[in-house]
Amino acid sequence: MTTQVRAEATPEPTPALTVAAPTTPAAAPPRRALAGGMPSLPVLVTAALFALLFARPMALLARDWWSNPEAGHGLLLAPLAVWFAWKAGISPDARPNRALGVALLVLAVLVRYVSDLAAELFTMRGSMLMAAVGLTVHYFGVRQVLRWWLPFSLLALSIPLPELILSRVALPLQFTASKIGAGLLAWRQIPVLLNGNVIHIPGHQLFVAEACSGLRSLTALLSLGVLLGAVTLRSGWTRTALFLLAVPVAILLNGVRIFLTGFLVLLVDPKLGEGFMHVTEGWLIFVIAFFILGGIAWLFMGLERRILGPERPSAEVAHA
Repeated sequence: MTTQVRAEATPEPTPALTVAAPTTPAAAPPRRALAGGMPSLPVLVTAALFALLFARPMALLARDWWSNPEAGHGLLLAPLAVWFAWKAGISPDARPNRALGVALLVLAVLVRYVSDLAAELFTMRGSMLMAAVGLTVHYFGVRQVLRWWLPFSLLALSIPLPELILSRVALPLQFTASKIGAGLLAWRQIPVLLNGNVIHIPGHQLFVAEACSGLRSLTALLSLGVLLGAVTLRSGWTRTALFLLAVPVAILLNGVRIFLTGFLVLLVDPKLGEGFMHVTEGWLIFVIAFFILGGIAWLFMGLERRILGPERPSAEVAHA
């Protein structure tokens, strides 16, 4: 009898434990998918659909970056935006917002096709950025958009403004630069007569064309203000102030450029007002503007240290 009792007690409960064990890992993949990103198949399908839908706007935008001097800064800003997005990565607490993401994507597609029918390039290109924001919200949530504020800002600045806005902005800039240049020439005791955007000096006329309005340097300095603010500053109001101060710096230095052109044309050589020397002078003024913005950022850094303390947050630059 004792042997039979032992035979019945021999089965062990270990198989029951081994069956229940896989239930814990089964709950892990959704959490890793949220933190780690999209599976490979949705990435490929999404990228293919995005490229198919926005192939024409992307091609036209790349053509303008390459051929239009007013939009050439996009060749630098777009790769920088991709790099900053990659460096910031995906937020650990990223949570998808499917409904809002789908709504943004539907709106982006509608804007894309309506602007294509109206042949309006600016909104057509803006729909690409809207779709990128929608995809980010759909897969990672609104917090990820805030984390990628710098890449999205750089992409927005890389889209050229429509001609209607450019023509309205360029003319006041021409007149303002002409007034500053003429005022500086008069300050140097040079006889000057200002007629609109034409500056008359003894024996010469300086015509401030649309290309000399400073719009190109203004756009570049605004982008530079965003980059400097993201890299050196940690407060939203100092970054905004640096961005806004780029506007008067660009306008003032463009007036100084016109003054230098008139001064050199009158007292040195008329050939210095055109060609290679004229372009070199513009680059020199832009470098000076860069150092001025850098100096303003340095002052703001000192102000932040006094108000916020000396310690800089350890967060990444791209989403600070």
